[in-house]
Amino acid sequence: MMENRDQEKKPIHLEKHVHVKSPFPGDDAGQTKAVLVGNPNVGKSLLFNEMSGLYVDVSNYPGTTIQVSKGTFGTYTVYATPGIYGVSSFSEEERVALDIILEADVILNIVDGTHLERDLFLTQQLIDMGKRITVLLNFMDEVETQKIVIDVPKLAHFLGVAVIPITAVKGVGRETIEKALRSATEGVQREELHSMLHTMLSRVGSQAEALLVLEEDKTVAERHGVSPGNHQEEIYVERRNRVNYVLNQVLQDDHAVSHVLHTIGRWAMTPLTGIPMLLAVLYATYVFVGQWVAGDLVGFTEIKIGQGLWEPWIRSAVASVIGESWLNEILVGEFGVFTMTVTYVLFLLLPLVGAFHLMLSMLEDSGYLPRLATMVDRSLAFLGLNGRAVIPIILGFGCITSATITTRLLTSEKEKTIATAILQFVIPCSAQMAVIAALLAGAGFAPVLLYIGVMLCVLVAAGTILNKTLKGESQPLLLDLPPLRLPRPSNVLRKTSIRTYHFMKEATGWFFVGALAVSVAQLTGVLRVLVSALKPLVVHWLQLPPEAATAFVMGVVRRDFGAAGLYHMSLTPLQIVVALITITLFVPCIASLIVMMKERGLKEGTVIWISTFVGAFAVAGIVSHIVM
Repeated sequence: MMENRDQEKKPIHLEKHVHVKSPFPGDDAGQTKAVLVGNPNVGKSLLFNEMSGLYVDVSNYPGTTIQVSKGTFGTYTVYATPGIYGVSSFSEEERVALDIILEADVILNIVDGTHLERDLFLTQQLIDMGKRITVLLNFMDEVETQKIVIDVPKLAHFLGVAVIPITAVKGVGRETIEKALRSATEGVQREELHSMLHTMLSRVGSQAEALLVLEEDKTVAERHGVSPGNHQEEIYVERRNRVNYVLNQVLQDDHAVSHVLHTIGRWAMTPLTGIPMLLAVLYATYVFVGQWVAGDLVGFTEIKIGQGLWEPWIRSAVASVIGESWLNEILVGEFGVFTMTVTYVLFLLLPLVGAFHLMLSMLEDSGYLPRLATMVDRSLAFLGLNGRAVIPIILGFGCITSATITTRLLTSEKEKTIATAILQFVIPCSAQMAVIAALLAGAGFAPVLLYIGVMLCVLVAAGTILNKTLKGESQPLLLDLPPLRLPRPSNVLRKTSIRTYHFMKEATGWFFVGALAVSVAQLTGVLRVLVSALKPLVVHWLQLPPEAATAFVMGVVRRDFGAAGLYHMSLTPLQIVVALITITLFVPCIASLIVMMKERGLKEGTVIWISTFVGAFAVAGIVSHIVM
């Protein structure tokens, strides 16, 4: 019965365009604006590259940019938007995409044919907004491989827009793109929605923005001086029901693998089975990135290749040219720009960053990442974070440097600051953990409990204080859960290589600057001055031997250097706890410090850096005077 009504339904044209300011960079007045819109990882970048001839990687995951990319295709000006699950102002990515979509003359909505359940929610929202769209049904090669049967003509009928099957990785072709642009129309809009839109339309001026106001979008509401509506849940439920109905009419999936993955995806969201699965994924991530790569692989590349082969060779080569001098010390000394920098960048950071992006790309491409975030969302909310923060926190126990990179996952600047501060302030890396575990093992059970208790208290206190004092709002976790699928190796490797390359390109300069600063500090005696300055504080406030000051200063260079320096000291069990609290909370190593400065900026990074120093000695000193 409903199918008959849909057959009779015709698009209703309500949109009245009243735009106050064009958001397009370098806006080309009078030109037709074509915008590529879709969920993350649906092939927007590939299509944009083919249309514009430019390379771009636009995504809302770590290692990519949210800047708008612009190109031309014939008479069209083409824009690529970040990957989004819905049009709104609830996240940074969505705010970027929202204004672009509002100004679009034509929208090419790229949809993953293997993820119709997820992707068509955004498609229906674009239709509800009254936008002229064409659906490009991507990954049709995988649709065929997985034996998924999609009735494309029927899908086009129910949506009321052209649906063109493509496989972006194999090329789309100019004729197909031109056809998609010419075919863009307004789709079949739900009549029940228009009764709510009519009233708001007279106050807002465009159907698209009227819809967003009804969906409780505060940014759009404030822009027009109206109060946001309270129909979000109602509209979302009706939209999901509409998508489910369309899927039931057009989709068949008789492949056993798809059914298995669907079942696993359902289990992942059930606490009884989801929590063990979550723990297994987190443990696998920790073992791969934190232990194997950060420990074994980096141990080989950094020590055997970097320190064992590269540094002796470059020292010899430079010495043969300039001899022994202050310049030699800066270039190839212990902290030289050609020694420490190259070792850190190529033999420490590169494996870590590559491993992280490989793991993240696999989780992302499989569809598990949203489930991971959902499972821990509530437990992190009181710290001002949402579920996405579990990734950097877990990876922080492997390597703080790579974990700091992952704060890009988070939606708001407030969340990124909180997560970065927690990583730098509280979380010990795997290199530290090995020494910490060895020292605590010999200290006894009570010191172990004391250390863990203090760390947990500091974690909660730091998160709570930052959540209460920082400006801005933490964003709720809003995700449309995609079905699980097997990661596509080509897609995973491509994203891993691209994201690793862009990060290394951005970070390398910072490392050269940091190495130069440390070398100058050593050459001028500043490092020795720092050790001397710390000794009174270490002896009288922390009640530790004076040689502990050297360990703390060396911790700035490498966290494990500082922790290892404590290993050979004669310390009582309580002194061990105080020393480990200090070295854990103390300033981050130079690698993570440089990455933090790059990610959060010089001003904010400096504040976090100084805060870790003050906090470490304050907390450890208080504990020292209480227990000793």
